[in-house]
Amino acid sequence: MNILILGSGGRESTFAWKISQSPLCKNLFIAPGNAGTGAYGKNVSLKVTDFEGIAEFVLKNDVNLILVGPEEPLVKGIHDYFLAHEELKSIPIIGPKKDGAQLEGSKDFSKVFMEKYGIPTAASHTFTLETLREGLTYLKHHPMPVVLKADGLAAGKGVLICTTLVEAQEELRLMLAESKFGEASEKVVIEEFLTGIELSVFVLTDGKDYLILPSAKDYKRIGEGDTGLNTGGMGSVSPVPFADDTFLKKVEEQVVIPTIKGLQKEGIHYKGFIFIGLMNTNGTPNVIEYNCRMGDPETESVLPRIENDFVELLKAVADEKLKDHTLKISSKVAATVMLVSAGYPGNYIKGKGVSGLENVKESLVFHAGTDLENGMIKTNGGRVLAVTTLQDDLFSALQQATADAGRVYYDGATFRKDIGFDLL
Repeated sequence: MNILILGSGGRESTFAWKISQSPLCKNLFIAPGNAGTGAYGKNVSLKVTDFEGIAEFVLKNDVNLILVGPEEPLVKGIHDYFLAHEELKSIPIIGPKKDGAQLEGSKDFSKVFMEKYGIPTAASHTFTLETLREGLTYLKHHPMPVVLKADGLAAGKGVLICTTLVEAQEELRLMLAESKFGEASEKVVIEEFLTGIELSVFVLTDGKDYLILPSAKDYKRIGEGDTGLNTGGMGSVSPVPFADDTFLKKVEEQVVIPTIKGLQKEGIHYKGFIFIGLMNTNGTPNVIEYNCRMGDPETESVLPRIENDFVELLKAVADEKLKDHTLKISSKVAATVMLVSAGYPGNYIKGKGVSGLENVKESLVFHAGTDLENGMIKTNGGRVLAVTTLQDDLFSALQQATADAGRVYYDGATFRKDIGFDLL
């Protein structure tokens, strides 16, 4: 098979690494890819939202399957675009159509969906500019802290936790009246603040059947001890120690099955990954959010633990034969430490030369924000490299990944040295 991966981050690097190991993969293309993905296939200079360019490339290179990494092309309807064209519609796309991608593309849609199908989640109410005054009044009677969520995609920045009424009212006004997050905040979901421990569960579905992938926990804050600004993710671990069989059974019965059945009842034929962000509140799973793709950096910890031929699984999704497959999961623990640019998640400088990758011998290094310039690897993003290791226990995995992250150098390289320590 000739396979195309869309995306350029650590998630797509991990996909490329895993797919390249399959004897079913003849040629692998990554669009646009990064400085690391070229080791597994051929990078193609295409934007993930250039549907015409992607279609032209796919036809010219006899691509047999497309795996969509990021959410933007899914929410904008790449799957629908292919289905609408006679010469493209037979090419399988792993990732939902526009209707299914609403699970991530619209917070309001996902909240209504969860309430309709009895999926446990925080109580919420949605407001628009027209109902801003009602929203401000609603906040007066809402306990603090409170969560404000921009309805649409906001590059991971559209969720605010407000601790005072003054702050909450001002942020709601900025989001609705001043378009703080652009079109994404034309609607705002005001949500109850849940306490507990967060984790993520990933589901692969062919629209009828599903497989539950290994659980993971990621670390959003830039600073050690979970302090400072939120980021796209500073590291992750898999499995999550507190997510035992009893808890995961609850997740399957109370969340996964109602989600799959709910999509079917809505007439949404969903093929791809469902990322379920959960809060474990005293042993009860509550859904914080859905994403219509795999997470990053969770993919870097989850995929190395899957022992199946990954292309076989993707093909089974395309052919709607997932029921014929069972997952083979490694008993080892995966830990991922993310190296980021100085200043991230604020302003940062690109173009710093990366060295020391040859010193990493006990871990995998997945490129995230890198580029090749005259044969030299340069930084090209806020999150630069993900260092992942598989070990027999959590402590050994954390120790190895942290040590190996320290073996890589570029000017301003930053990483957290306490990823996973809260679980020990």
